[in-house]
Amino acid sequence: MGIIDNMFNFNDTIFLKESNTLENKLEALDRLVKEYPENEELKKELFIVKKGFAGEQEIKYQLSKANIGMYVIQDLNIEYEDLKAQIDFVVVTRAFCYFIECKNLIGNILINDQGDFIREYMFDGKKIRKGMYSPVRQVEAQRDVFKKIWNTKLSKNSIINNIKRLLSEKNFKEIHRTLVVASNRETIINTKYAPKDIKNMIVRSDSLINRIQNDLNTIDTDYWGSKKETERWANAFLNINVDNNTDYYNYYKNLYIKEDNKDDILRDKLIEFRTNRQKEMNIPAYYVFNNEELDNIIINKPRTIDELYKLLPPIKVKTHGKIIIDIIKSVL
Repeated sequence: MGIIDNMFNFNDTIFLKESNTLENKLEALDRLVKEYPENEELKKELFIVKKGFAGEQEIKYQLSKANIGMYVIQDLNIEYEDLKAQIDFVVVTRAFCYFIECKNLIGNILINDQGDFIREYMFDGKKIRKGMYSPVRQVEAQRDVFKKIWNTKLSKNSIINNIKRLLSEKNFKEIHRTLVVASNRETIINTKYAPKDIKNMIVRSDSLINRIQNDLNTIDTDYWGSKKETERWANAFLNINVDNNTDYYNYYKNLYIKEDNKDDILRDKLIEFRTNRQKEMNIPAYYVFNNEELDNIIINKPRTIDELYKLLPPIKVKTHGKIIIDIIKSVL
């Protein structure tokens, strides 16, 4: 690895993937709100998605103006058997890669000594205080799905064999780091009582580049990869991306607009089947199909096994597919 190549020829931020699921959601929700202006649930969903989109745009802006040398993959979707993960940003530098969960949160956040996130905000003149799902656990779960792919496929791939320290199992978490980036500058995040490991994972968007640079400063440049090696590493992520072909217009319409009673009947029958199958096979419910997959089945109403393969992982289709198709046909 040439230090000249490392330090002088590679300072740009290169986006390998910029397509954004949130853009498709926004377009669908904008259209639906215009068609159903009295639907408050659609308006709430549109508001949430707009906040998320603005947050990701803020992080994207911060990354674009960095002078570090990195490859960025936005909105990475990966699958391993029955597990799925959607990662807001994967940032690959010459020494580390970062799994980034973007949070554009309303109100203020307290993290207690157990690592639980508690959000406070005003609604209708009243202070609301409630727990929220930990974004730290969320992004770590995303990394865990990637690690399963890593263990079975990528660690044996010569594409990334030349990255120093990368193939050591004990260094996996050290090299594949997780961050929660808060993009709402008005939000106060109280980490006074938070465990140290969680506190270190949370950063504001305007401090993100400094955080990455400080991490790189802890590593001797002899361990840095060249631009070519870093690009290969980033492309290894890009190559496992699974396209998200969800029709969000029909997805949200089915979710919030009740026009066809058959959909309700189908949903009830599929949930009943999932519950019975779960008990019968002694497996988690999502091993049959998770809620997002359930929604997609109801929206698309596949009539054949081949059509079902477009909506469910192969192992779920092989195990449960025939019964699912029979249920759909019985309702329609």
